[in-house]
Amino acid sequence: MKTIISSPHVPRVNRVDRIMLDVLLALVPGMLAMTWFFGWGLLINLVLAVTFAVVAEAAVMLARGRSPLIAIGDLSAVVTAVLFAISVPPMLPWWLTLLGMVFAIVLVKQLYGGMGYNPFNPAMAAYVFLLISYPIAMTTWLAPGMLAEHSFTFMESLRLILDGTLPAGLDWDAISSATPLDEMRGKLDLHLTIDEIRHSPLWGYVGGRGWEWIAFWFLAGGIYLLWRRTITWHIPVSMLLALAICSGIFWSLDPQTHPFPAFHLFSGAAILGAFFIATDPVTACTTRQGQLIFGAIIGITVFAIRTWGGYPDAVAFAVLLMNIAAPTIDYYTQPRVFGHGREHR
Repeated sequence: MKTIISSPHVPRVNRVDRIMLDVLLALVPGMLAMTWFFGWGLLINLVLAVTFAVVAEAAVMLARGRSPLIAIGDLSAVVTAVLFAISVPPMLPWWLTLLGMVFAIVLVKQLYGGMGYNPFNPAMAAYVFLLISYPIAMTTWLAPGMLAEHSFTFMESLRLILDGTLPAGLDWDAISSATPLDEMRGKLDLHLTIDEIRHSPLWGYVGGRGWEWIAFWFLAGGIYLLWRRTITWHIPVSMLLALAICSGIFWSLDPQTHPFPAFHLFSGAAILGAFFIATDPVTACTTRQGQLIFGAIIGITVFAIRTWGGYPDAVAFAVLLMNIAAPTIDYYTQPRVFGHGREHR
């Protein structure tokens, strides 16, 4: 005998925890790739960042006289922590991770009222705060695995993050490496041509060696989010297309002083930013036309800062700048309400 289900027949409403879980699952391939190329530091940072973020969230909720489970259960603090841990160097000292999470959760998120009220992306705000305050620590990256002189064990990585102890016989100059965008910017400032820079071991097939594979797996995660309809295509496509068009125009004018567009897409945080950061439903535009404008201006801003600004990878700065503009863009791109048209005289 068949069971007849009564109306109303409506789909299950998207819940915040389900959306956040989708985002976390989509980040897994990219995180595994980062661990493969940069070692255990990322996973250690993930554990620390998630712990600090959850504790900070719970403390604020208790101080407000509310149950911590209300905020922790939606997984938004976990997503903030994971995005932060992915964005920072894998051997970042633990106390900077703590400072970043307190800044993101307490000041950027909860100070404005909690989930749904924060005007800025918490993970990117924390990243920029630390980058400006502690530029050396925030730009000290290990060389990718195939270029590294020393492969860190789990315990060596843990000691380095917790107390700054390097293995015997090693110093930071021996294990650290410029990111591909840093390398490109620095060599161009020395008036080297692109052909000369391509001889660097950091250069891969289309982007930075190792970094291009990480970007590829984040792209796979972004496609998963599109398939799940967790995000729409408007922001990521407009952002990446604008970045590609801007870099393509300048590359076509002078290919020896401006890298090929694929280098911009697959060497830094462009893919991660397009699918996982700029699409934050709280701080991004909500109208379809507004999302296209929002994403396109982020892409243009990323290219401008990378080319003429002081920071090689500018995704965090571009996203935060557009977070400020999102309400205004939404205001001027609201669709016309049905039945309301121009007045006839």
